Amino acid sequence: MLNAVYRLVAPRRFEVEFTDIDLCSGAVIVRPTHLSICNADQRYYQGKRANDILRQKLPMALIHEGIGEVVYDPEGEFVAGERVVMIPNTPKQTAEDVADGDVVAENYRLDSRFRASGFDGFMQDAVDIRRDRLIRLPKGIDPCVAAFTEIVTVSVHALSRFDEIAHKKRDAVGIWGDGNLGYITSLLFKAMFPETKLYVFGLNWDKLSDFTFADDTFLVTHIPAGLEFDHAFECVGGEGSPKAINQIIDNILPEGTISILGVSENEAAINTRMMLEKGLRMFGSSRSGRADFIRTIELYQSNPEIPAYLQNLIGVRMRVRTIEDMKKAFEADIYKEFGKTIMIWEA
Repeated sequence: MLNAVYRLVAPRRFEVEFTDIDLCSGAVIVRPTHLSICNADQRYYQGKRANDILRQKLPMALIHEGIGEVVYDPEGEFVAGERVVMIPNTPKQTAEDVADGDVVAENYRLDSRFRASGFDGFMQDAVDIRRDRLIRLPKGIDPCVAAFTEIVTVSVHALSRFDEIAHKKRDAVGIWGDGNLGYITSLLFKAMFPETKLYVFGLNWDKLSDFTFADDTFLVTHIPAGLEFDHAFECVGGEGSPKAINQIIDNILPEGTISILGVSENEAAINTRMMLEKGLRMFGSSRSGRADFIRTIELYQSNPEIPAYLQNLIGVRMRVRTIEDMKKAFEADIYKEFGKTIMIWEA
């Protein structure tokens, strides 16, 4: 089967390459329909990764957040036209291959590859994908919301790990970050831990006003004296990560747990003296696996307010039919103030 793959060959330059999909490989063939642009995609598109990384990774098809419709399943498990969420993390081993004693989640295994990082992402006419990398999408969910389910699963993964690691005193939790990741993590936290007070800390009052599900919101420049919280999440990333982490360390109660989700290109200097003095625990979370996708879809169904709130994150919807449309979508994404850019994929 002839397939068109739209690869980034250099910053801000896409080219199409035609490849052949083996219909006898046992993979499911999916036609992408809605793709969501992530900050990681933008770092490649704008050439903000180190030159040696760009030389190593490119050319490569971008996008790891997306949904599509099944075109062909040689085993008949999926029906043609069925809408599915595609899982970008691809471990060499399947769930059945992993020993019961393996404590490493699939997204941290050394044999895992990740779409739009280790190999081609979803900017293709058709994607041949392992069946264990697909989750059925229930009816009634806005496909533009479903398109960025992957980033939602990252928050679900971090919250699941928090539940396992953090001590059980959870009177109040603080979340740093008023962007997409902070919004999603805050929304899911309140759904998963409704009895815990949720405080959100950010830089922009306009953005913080959208966190209507939080118990309170604060500017990081005006944190009330005496405000107490047991645990915290850092969802800032970039150059703001060190400031956010150190502000958390300064304000969190002793023996609290700090979950790091923000991605930074540079090393972050943190106040280890105060971290030791307070006996804090810090852990990082990255990406997600099949179990997190399953739990996220269950949360969509059991808490319909979640996909309703997530609609607030749709910043730009753009129909994409040509390479020029792809460039326009990425450029529009750079200048949007908030939310996700969704490509309605008609290439």
